[in-house]
Amino acid sequence: MNIFKDQESNVQCYARNFPVVFQKAKGSWLYTADGEAYLDFLAGAGALNYGHNNSVLKKALMDYIDADGLTHGLDMYSEAKGEFLTQLEQTILKPRGLDYKVQFTGPTGTNAVEAALKLARKVTGRHSIVAFTNGFHGVSYGALAATGNQHHRGGAGMPLQGVTRLPYDGYAGVDGLALFETMLNDNSSGMDKPAAVILEVVQGEGGLNVASTPWLQKLDTLCKQHDILLIVDDIQAGCGRTGHFFSFEPAGIQPDMVTLSKSIGGYGLPMAIVLLKPELDQWLPGEHNGTFRGNNHAFVTAAKAIETYWQDNQFQQHIQARAEQLTAALDPLLARYPAHFDQIKGRGLMQGIACHDGQFAHLVARACFDAGMIIETAGPDDEVLKFFCPLTITEEEMAQGIAIFTDAVEKTISSRLKKAS
Repeated sequence: MNIFKDQESNVQCYARNFPVVFQKAKGSWLYTADGEAYLDFLAGAGALNYGHNNSVLKKALMDYIDADGLTHGLDMYSEAKGEFLTQLEQTILKPRGLDYKVQFTGPTGTNAVEAALKLARKVTGRHSIVAFTNGFHGVSYGALAATGNQHHRGGAGMPLQGVTRLPYDGYAGVDGLALFETMLNDNSSGMDKPAAVILEVVQGEGGLNVASTPWLQKLDTLCKQHDILLIVDDIQAGCGRTGHFFSFEPAGIQPDMVTLSKSIGGYGLPMAIVLLKPELDQWLPGEHNGTFRGNNHAFVTAAKAIETYWQDNQFQQHIQARAEQLTAALDPLLARYPAHFDQIKGRGLMQGIACHDGQFAHLVARACFDAGMIIETAGPDDEVLKFFCPLTITEEEMAQGIAIFTDAVEKTISSRLKKAS
């Protein structure tokens, strides 16, 4: 591994926690050159909802490549793009009563967030954005200004401006929306009327905090009353991760804009989009562009993923069953070890268990890795152990992951007790 230590920037982070060289992957598993197998409960931080090298998606991609299908075409028309847009409209948007135009941005989530914030400011003529505590929206400057994490904000090297922070649902026992409403109605509050509010319905990096349905509905109402655009960042929580294709579906709201990346491409290929209400599509041609906003390989696998998994509710039922299986295993751990665990967090297969401290969470994650399972931490102090397996995981694989995790918890607690005695 000397080549990585010698040549790769210090900025890389996942490899520090999982210091092996991976050679191949399939489904819910990663493999090293030595044949060691690791059950993957990270799944590309949500970019691999359909698993590694999904056979159905791989065949569609290989057939397309074999036929010399267009790889790169800027934002020109292509058959692959047309098929994706058709599948998205007919299978995802129309059945949910959603009417959105689609903007293809640069291929990462932060590109989509930048575009959404920029468009909100352009359309409204206002500059301020409201974001929430513990939110994570990316690390390019505009998105970073809306991100709460001080570790990431510390890398900016310049002031991050244009964002007002409010308490998220449940944060510090404060009713953030009551505060927001009061400030909007008070001409002396000092709050400039924002162009938009941006939020995650389930905060991924922020610790799997979940916005309740009443809270989301109240926020939606406030935004409508005050002509403020509502942007849902569904980059990590979307594409089925919380049990529905969009995380906001149970609340019955229709955001003005939705950002998607990670698993929207299906196969783990780079792709990001902004869904925006038609009346907001006020861009001039080329006003927001990027060389890699036309990843036709991702269009192929994205369309195939929608066609394969979202034509009916069978996949959604599978996600719910695996989520219930996970919750049923975590609840007894929470009850058995109250001195180490605080609560179960998240929704669907975006669940986690909060530890009393980040050091314990780190030790458990390390014990899982030593036993052949990859799992990461999240939250302000990395105190939440985050179960992020592929949504396609089988019942048996989930049981295997739960067993590894339970054993890792017991070994970590036993080791701590021995050191304390």
